[in-house]
Amino acid sequence: MLLAGGLSRRMGGGDKTLRLLAGHSILDRVIDRVRPQVGTLILNANGDPARFAGSNLEVVADGVPDYAGPLAGVLTGLDWAAEHAPGARWVASFATDAPFQPTDLVERLLAAVERDGADMACARSDGREHPVFGVWPVHLRHDLRRAMVEEGLRKVDVWTARYRLAVAEFDTDPVDPFFNTNRPDDLAEAERLIADGLVA
Repeated sequence: MLLAGGLSRRMGGGDKTLRLLAGHSILDRVIDRVRPQVGTLILNANGDPARFAGSNLEVVADGVPDYAGPLAGVLTGLDWAAEHAPGARWVASFATDAPFQPTDLVERLLAAVERDGADMACARSDGREHPVFGVWPVHLRHDLRRAMVEEGLRKVDVWTARYRLAVAEFDTDPVDPFFNTNRPDDLAEAERLIADGLVA
């Protein structure tokens, strides 16, 4: 599940994942890195899905109203998998504003789950956890819906704290793979990193 359901306020509004980076949209860069890692790739976004027509992905809006954050996107992915991929045990989530994310992310997250006997896993780099880059068990979707709808829970790390969370560590040399393009300055920095040959 590619998470693109936010409002992009820090980028000045609009869909930051559709901004161009070295001639390609950030979303296209993310898709290229993510698609080989999963069986099916879908996009979580609210509003008119036609603006993502170029991605050739199914676009699914949040099942929880009022832009409830990335956790709503995770829930949407779990619900989608339960309905459309009944054999699937896991949903992987990816932010769509991180153009350099790892090409072995899912493999390493699932390995961390197995290593720790955990319920789910997220990524970490430079001492900081990145909870939206995670793998989530489909069987917990009802628990997550209850937490969001009945408790009003919105923060990913508050929900994951209720379970055994494994962490997959990623190196930041030469670039943090979870560098995200939240602001115009970040987009300029990403352009520089590509121009300098530090990332592809």
